[in-house]
Amino acid sequence: MKRAGQKVVSGTEAPQTSQTNKKQKTSLYGSGFGESSLCTSMDWGSLPHHVILRVFQFLTLVDRARASSVCRRWNEVFHIPDLWRRFEFELSQPATSYLKSTHPDLIQQIIKRHADHLQYVSFKVDSSTESAEAACDILSQLVNCSIKTLGLISTAKPSFMNVSKAHFASALTVVFVNSKSLSSIKIDDTPLDDPSLKVLVANNSDTLKLLKMSSCPHVSPAGILCVADQCHGLKELALNYYILSDELLLALSSEKHVDLEHLRIDVVSENPGQVQFHTIKKQSWDALVKHSPKVNIVMYFFLYEDEFDAFFREETPVTHLYFGRAVSKAMLGRIGMNCPRLIELVVCANGLQPLDDELIQIAERCKNLTAMGLGECEVTCRGFIEFVKMCGGRLTQLSIMEEVLIPDSDYSLDRLHLEVSKHLGRMWFPDMMPTW
Repeated sequence: MKRAGQKVVSGTEAPQTSQTNKKQKTSLYGSGFGESSLCTSMDWGSLPHHVILRVFQFLTLVDRARASSVCRRWNEVFHIPDLWRRFEFELSQPATSYLKSTHPDLIQQIIKRHADHLQYVSFKVDSSTESAEAACDILSQLVNCSIKTLGLISTAKPSFMNVSKAHFASALTVVFVNSKSLSSIKIDDTPLDDPSLKVLVANNSDTLKLLKMSSCPHVSPAGILCVADQCHGLKELALNYYILSDELLLALSSEKHVDLEHLRIDVVSENPGQVQFHTIKKQSWDALVKHSPKVNIVMYFFLYEDEFDAFFREETPVTHLYFGRAVSKAMLGRIGMNCPRLIELVVCANGLQPLDDELIQIAERCKNLTAMGLGECEVTCRGFIEFVKMCGGRLTQLSIMEEVLIPDSDYSLDRLHLEVSKHLGRMWFPDMMPTW
């Protein structure tokens, strides 16, 4: 970059270079360049706007702000609307977080000059209530926004839950009312409530396609049913099981509604023994799959063994199952009997009883199974090989800890990996459970 007072050399001016400068350029560029290359100086300030813009898009926010102070032209690019379509506000307290917070002056500059340019916005906050409240204050100022995607992320415990419900709802309403074109909302672990959802529906029913709102205790089944009834373009939905109902599944299966692509359900017990889980009727599941035959239904279970009674007693079209706590042999047996669409199964823990029969039943009846992960469980080598043999090469992911496998008279661990590799059609070894 040429500083003020220095002569800028362009292609139409005769270069005024000393012999010393020529030697410096020769050592810099090498001797393979012609005389014109040696005498040509790059003027970064004269690069086209679209080139500078592309460079800025690869820079971190801090580096981008520093680069904007280099010259007037780069500062102009710094404020081009295309550069402010996507922005992540990072809000943290220095004493309690490793996050590097977005500078307050920059936040005010964005609100003042670029609020109407923001389209893809996320807020990443640490565990402090102050950071979550600051995020709400910024949301409240986005009165001229045209946001398409909004994400609220707590990096530690859900700090948004510590904000008063009135403050949070008021801030969110500003965005819901002014945007008019929201298509994607991720607001897990927040004090979102039914009235806020009604405002969302009233202003964005034609554009909303994705809604993730797990662990939002102030939302009722009636609130989410309102969304399903009115937002006919909804393709992805993530929610807690307590909000799931037969009425909701039937609303998502109406003729007016587009095919649902992804339904994620978190089944979580906060108070062991105190939660009675309801049962969803088979007819409701059938209606959803008939309307959206390619829908992925993902269920995450964090329950205790005595709380599984309501699940999988009838055929259930779940495609992905994750068990974060111990699950009984009886429960896995039900899955083998009643989950024919199952694609992926992860069991973090079971007990000390071999799961041979349950795995073989799953292999027999779950013809779409392509991924399996077993953590603290037990399977005999013979039973495991039989399971793999039945699934064959369709198992694209198979993660089993070595401690799970019990050697028997037919197979040692050394022989097992060769036999499993043969049936999978690729080299395989037991490994540690991945992060799913």
